[in-house]
Amino acid sequence: MKFTSIGEKNATILDNLGTHFVQNKFLRNFVKKNCIIRTVMSGHSKWSTIKRKKGALDAKRGQVFTKLANAITIAVREGGGGDPTSNFKLRLAIDQAKTANMPKDNIERAIERGLGKGTGGQLESVAYEGYGPGKIAFIAQVTTDNRNRASSQLKAVVERAGGHFASQGAVSWMFEDVGLIVVGKDGKSADEIFETAADAGAQDIEDAGDSVEIYSKPNELDKVRSALSEKGLNVQSAELYKKPVQTVEIEDAETAKKVLEFVEKLEDLDDVQKVYSNFDIPDSLLAGIQGSIK
Repeated sequence: MKFTSIGEKNATILDNLGTHFVQNKFLRNFVKKNCIIRTVMSGHSKWSTIKRKKGALDAKRGQVFTKLANAITIAVREGGGGDPTSNFKLRLAIDQAKTANMPKDNIERAIERGLGKGTGGQLESVAYEGYGPGKIAFIAQVTTDNRNRASSQLKAVVERAGGHFASQGAVSWMFEDVGLIVVGKDGKSADEIFETAADAGAQDIEDAGDSVEIYSKPNELDKVRSALSEKGLNVQSAELYKKPVQTVEIEDAETAKKVLEFVEKLEDLDDVQKVYSNFDIPDSLLAGIQGSIK
């Protein structure tokens, strides 16, 4: 988060404190009294926000349902059973499925599969790390019943884009595990939501136009989400997320287009659940090329 209207020296001091200043009561009051919060988001976060607003998933709903079902199945196996009241990962996966209007029967079948009662091969979850065009780092989270197939398809996309895989841990240190909650403004200002989010235990917020992205510690995601809902905020989504702590700035339109097309192709693979990357594309570049992404 960056600050304005408080003088260059004070702004630099606050910026250097990192994302966790939100829980310092004195600094929160200082920010509330003297600062204007402005939008500062990584390029990947901005691109994800644009796609969410456009409803880009609607055109691939069948594929989306398959990915959501796989996420539910894995959550049952890794999160502690088929009861969402005691399995937080499952509760998140079900909420995401409901947001995408996934039929109830599909959700129930995915839970049954996770309990070993359904049909289909044994699913496993694996993360691949590497570098793509423009030397961006990426993490692809895969859920598959055939690791060889998934690895081969992923490798083809990565190498075609001029990238390569990296050893485990070579990239993941560039990302921080956080909880991400997207809240619709619904007439409220970012400053109002900031104060409510801070009281709920949030670590940081970013203004995303008609919504606000709120970050929490991973183990406090459910608590913060519930607190925001109880305060009457419109919680649109909540998920565990990998936020880049080191970003790569993309400075030209050609590279920016290659980066976005690369991420899109990774996300289009059937076995890929999520893709995280650390590219940062300026708004001016993003606005000029977003309509030309294949």
